Amino acid sequence: MYKLAFFVPTEDAERVKEAVFTTGAGRIGDYEACCFQTPGTGQFRPLAGANPHIGQIDELETAEELKVELVCQDALIHAAITALKAAHPYEEPAYEAWLLADL
Repeated sequence: MYKLAFFVPTEDAERVKEAVFTTGAGRIGDYEACCFQTPGTGQFRPLAGANPHIGQIDELETAEELKVELVCQDALIHAAITALKAAHPYEEPAYEAWLLADL
């Protein structure tokens, strides 16, 4: 089992979550589309060569984002990350995946 966390602009969160949930990620027992989300402010500076969804090259930018956390079966993690990247508006989405211990 993995825990997948990603950061997404608030206005794009439902679309990106649905893409990830469609892979089967976010299932816990007899429940689906399970996640926890925390609002926050992301910060980044697009560099030369970037094609930013938000902001301008060489200018520090902030964006209201959600951190979305969910669990994902081992066999589905690669599909979930592929779906996340395809649906996310940023060309370099920030995400983390941790392998969880079965205790």
